[in-house]
Amino acid sequence: MALPIKFRFRRKDSSNKMNGWLALSPIFVFIGVYLVGAFLSHSFYTIPITVPFILATVYSFAITHRYESTSKTVNIYSEGAGDQNVLLMIWIVILAGAFAGTNKDIGAIDSIANIVKAYLPGRLFYFGMFIASCVISMAIGSNIGTVVALVPIATGLAEGTNMSLPLLTAIVIGGGAFGDNLSFISDTTIAATSTLGCNMRDKFRANILIAGPAAIIVAIIYIIMGHSVDFVAQIGKIEWLTIIPYAATIIFAIMGVNVVTVLTIGTILNGILGIALGKYDMLGWMNAIGDGIAGINEMIIVFLLAGGMLELVRYNGGIDFIVNKSLKHINSKRGAELGLAALVSFATCCTANNTIAILTTGKIAKNVVNQYKLNPIKTASILDTFSCLFQCTIPYGAHLLMASALAHAGTFAIIKCLYYPLVLGVVATLAILFRYPRKYS
Repeated sequence: MALPIKFRFRRKDSSNKMNGWLALSPIFVFIGVYLVGAFLSHSFYTIPITVPFILATVYSFAITHRYESTSKTVNIYSEGAGDQNVLLMIWIVILAGAFAGTNKDIGAIDSIANIVKAYLPGRLFYFGMFIASCVISMAIGSNIGTVVALVPIATGLAEGTNMSLPLLTAIVIGGGAFGDNLSFISDTTIAATSTLGCNMRDKFRANILIAGPAAIIVAIIYIIMGHSVDFVAQIGKIEWLTIIPYAATIIFAIMGVNVVTVLTIGTILNGILGIALGKYDMLGWMNAIGDGIAGINEMIIVFLLAGGMLELVRYNGGIDFIVNKSLKHINSKRGAELGLAALVSFATCCTANNTIAILTTGKIAKNVVNQYKLNPIKTASILDTFSCLFQCTIPYGAHLLMASALAHAGTFAIIKCLYYPLVLGVVATLAILFRYPRKYS
């Protein structure tokens, strides 16, 4: 049996003075303020998500200022807010807003919703939306891209029926998580396999034995839930030409074109088609772009606040604390896998980015693999699976924020309906406990 392993390292620029729980406390403050506000107002919709973030940010400044000067604290926060990943997400969000706004104004969302209503039996709405999300996410390797593509459709379907908008939005996020976890072109798959030195195909074979059963269970749940749906779909006019920009964005994404380029092309196509069909003129197209971007202004602010706050958490030793807590009691292969699952989960909560969480914990995971003779293929699957399921369930994660902004639904209202991540977490944990799949254990 391998000896217990204990990691001790910190960022060189950290103050090294702060207690680990105190370093993590801004995250707890954010969640606490949001939950208390929702409890007092009896609704998750009445509390702007920027308010808990601002209070948590002020708190993170206060605890950091005990050890660092004001200027140093501001610089650390600004580095986090200006991180290239944060800025890239903001740019994607801006383009997503522009695409969604112009796409809606030419009538594409209504047409797609009417197609779904016309050709998909009402009782299979939930199931069909989940399968579509899984397939598109597998093809484009991105949960964010899936959310951008399908949440507006889910919104249109909810408006024309009595179906729950948070539930439909959660179905899209769940299906997106399935593809993000398994796709060969997903950045999480690339990060996990390259860090642990294993083949993508082997990782997929191990991963599908865990994610597949979870998806089947959830699909059955949606079929059962669909039988209780009682509505009469009001099918409106279908304008097939308006679907061209939407179809083009999915095709380009499947071809591997960068999401920024895809959304830019889609917005331009919306403008050309909208003007050609008389939906709006050049000024109307520009106004549609502006309205679309204005609809996600709050999310841009949230990304900046979250990036800065999480950088202070990292600087103060929060991630290092997680590493020590997750791995110091390891004394078996099963314990090592559980420790790595906990580690990448906590890292995802602290960074709000599953790819960064995998890269952050990857070298540690490789050391654990060598120490305990773990299978690197299953270990890569564990890192990818747990990072993806936590990424889409934290209220300040990009997937939930994007979906919330596009659907105009509260993040916690959506979280309550996230069945796939919950089932996936249970199946993945049982796979570790029962050493499944045997071939990779």
